[in-house]
Amino acid sequence: MPALRDVHSEGDSRRLALDRAGVKGLRYPICVLDRARGVQHTVAEIEMSVSVPHKRKGAHMSRFVELLNRHRREIDIRKFRGLCAELRRDHDADAAHVQVRFPYFIEKKAPVTGAVGLLDYFCTFGASVTRDDYDLWVALEVPVTTLCPCSKAISAHGAHNQRSLVAVRVWFEKFFWIEDLIALVEESASCDLYALLKRPDEKYVTERAWERPRFVEDLVREVGTRLRRDPNFTRWEVEAESFESIHAHSAYAALKHP
Repeated sequence: MPALRDVHSEGDSRRLALDRAGVKGLRYPICVLDRARGVQHTVAEIEMSVSVPHKRKGAHMSRFVELLNRHRREIDIRKFRGLCAELRRDHDADAAHVQVRFPYFIEKKAPVTGAVGLLDYFCTFGASVTRDDYDLWVALEVPVTTLCPCSKAISAHGAHNQRSLVAVRVWFEKFFWIEDLIALVEESASCDLYALLKRPDEKYVTERAWERPRFVEDLVREVGTRLRRDPNFTRWEVEAESFESIHAHSAYAALKHP
């Protein structure tokens, strides 16, 4: 068979380098580390890109999927930098970027009865690699309960509470378990969520939230305080949104360090 023309490798006369070119919205089955079971199978939405010099028309799109297929059974924080570096080499690019977002399930026991249910948390691994530097981070979305301190203080018969969503992104020095970061966030809230609760459990979570009221600002500061105590996290960002039960809008707060 005669050689086929490779248009992507041909020159471009406009002399404009591209910061990123690649694929996004790619859904793929992957395996991630699970502290309880060793490995967890899930489905990720993936974004992969590389820089393109001004003299080259574009990126080789098939190489993104080829790389993913080679590594889909070992999507691991410890290997993620290497995966991104391999992507850069495959394209002979100055920079490469990878983001993998997936639901991560944890088996949680109800606090009193021990009834078991699965709760999902969205997790994202992100990496950027250049010829002489790299950036590696992990992000989590953790749903929790918050109870309003003001409502508690002024009401004789209860306080409004709501589900809130905490988004945390961390940069780190060494490996850590996703479960530990989830626990850090949940411990900062009025109460954490459960997939399954019986009546004794419902009583417990109601009273626990009552004893630990949090404004959305409190929630972000509590998470930040716990992150600040851990020297493994060199940089972090925290956002929280409370889906207010007495308003049609949300309450919001954010914090980052440094």
